[in-house]
Amino acid sequence: MLLPSDAVLIDTHAHIDFDDYGSDRDDVILRAQEQGVRYIINIGSSLQGSINSVELARRYPNVYAVVGCHPHDAQDFSGADLAQIKSLAKEPKVVAIGEIGLDYYRNLSPQDSQKSLFVSFIRLARELDLPAVIHTRQASEDTLRIVREEKLSRAIVHCFSGDGKFMSDCLDLGFYISFTCNITYKKSQGLRDLVKTAPLDRMCLETDAPYLSPEGYRGKRNEPSFVNLLAHTVAEIRGISFEEVCRATTDNAKRFFSINV
Repeated sequence: MLLPSDAVLIDTHAHIDFDDYGSDRDDVILRAQEQGVRYIINIGSSLQGSINSVELARRYPNVYAVVGCHPHDAQDFSGADLAQIKSLAKEPKVVAIGEIGLDYYRNLSPQDSQKSLFVSFIRLARELDLPAVIHTRQASEDTLRIVREEKLSRAIVHCFSGDGKFMSDCLDLGFYISFTCNITYKKSQGLRDLVKTAPLDRMCLETDAPYLSPEGYRGKRNEPSFVNLLAHTVAEIRGISFEEVCRATTDNAKRFFSINV
C-alpha cells in the first residue's frame, strides 16, 4: 500500500514486547516506518510487560512506553508490584498508565480485585499527572462509575467495543476513543457506525498487536504497519481523505500522550 510521504501515523496501542516479535522485532518496526507509522506506543499489560515496554522505549527512538497491569491479572498484583510500576512510570518516555480497567467478559480475576486495582491505578495516574489507557469489556457501568468517582479526566478507551451511549458518556468525560482493525471485519457494522459518528478530534488508531489482525490477515499476527490500512478504512467509512485521517489522529495522539516530536 502506497503512502504519501508527508503522512504520519501513530499506533497508539501495541504489544511488540510480546514473544510473538522475538525473532523479527526490528523488521516489524521497520515495516511500520515504511508504511508511515512513525511512532508506536507500547503498552504494558503486566509488571514484566511494563518493564519490557520501558526497555523497548529506551532502545528504539520511535517507541514510547505505557506501564500498568491488565485486569486479567488483578488478583495476583501486589502492593510491591504497584510500587514498581510507580517507579517505572517516572522514566522519561513513559507517557501513560495502562492498560488498566475491567474485563467482565472473561473474568480471569474476581471483579472485586479488578475494581480495586483499577482504582489504585487511576489514583497513581492522577498522582503522577499521567493519562490512563483503559481496557473495558462488558463492564461499561462499573467503568463509568469508577472513573467518575475517582474524577479521572484524562483517559483513552482502547479497542473501543461499546455502544453509542457508552461512547457518548466517555466523550462527555473528555476521554478519547481508539479504534482498531476489528472495524474491518464483515460483521462489525455497529463499530463502523460509531467510527462514522465519533468526533474526529477525539479519535485515535491502534492495532492492539499481535491481536485483531485486519480482514484478509485474520489468523496471522497483527503488527503496527497495519495502522496504514486502518486509516484507509476510517477514511472510507467517513468519506474523507486518508491524509485528513492521518493528520487528525496523529495530532490527537501527540496531544493525548504529550509527545512533542
